[in-house]
Amino acid sequence: MNESYAECLVRRRVPIYSYVVNILMGAVTAYCILLAFTTNVIGVILMFLSGFGAYILYRNSRVEFEYLYVDKTLCIDKILGKAKRKKAWEGKIEDIQIIAPSDSHVLGDYQSAGAKVMDFSSQLSDAKTYTVIVQAGSESLKIIFEPNEKMLNCIAQTAPRKVVKYKK
Repeated sequence: MNESYAECLVRRRVPIYSYVVNILMGAVTAYCILLAFTTNVIGVILMFLSGFGAYILYRNSRVEFEYLYVDKTLCIDKILGKAKRKKAWEGKIEDIQIIAPSDSHVLGDYQSAGAKVMDFSSQLSDAKTYTVIVQAGSESLKIIFEPNEKMLNCIAQTAPRKVVKYKK
C-alpha cells in the first residue's frame, strides 16, 4: 500500500504587544499577592483571578502549528503554550483546488471574493508561505501555511497537478 506521511511544526512569532501585556499582568498579579497578605478574602480572590488571567494570556500568546499529511488528508493543529492542542483545520485532498506559493500568479485564477482566510503561518517576513484554496460545497477557504519540502513532495505524489512549488 502506498502510504504518504509528513509532518511539520511551525512556531508563530510572538507579537511585541504580548510581551508588554504579560509584564503588566505579572505586575498586577504581584500586587494582588501583596494585597492578599494584607486584606481578607477579596485579596485572595483577586490574586487567583489575576494569576489565572496572566497564565491564559501567556499561554495564548505562544502559538505553534503542526501540519500533518497522512493518506490524502491534510490536518493542521494549533498548539497553545506547548500544552494545549486544538484541531484548527482538516481537509481531504479532493476538496483542495490548488497549493501554490502565496506570491504566485497561479492563485489569481482560483481566488474568490467571499473566501474565508485562515493564517496558520509563522508570520515572519522571510517565510516561504503557501496558500491552499479549498472549495467544499459552497464554502471557499484560503489557507496560508508553511509546509516543508517533504510534505510538499508527499502531496505532489498523491495529487501532482494540485501542487505548485517555489522555483529554485
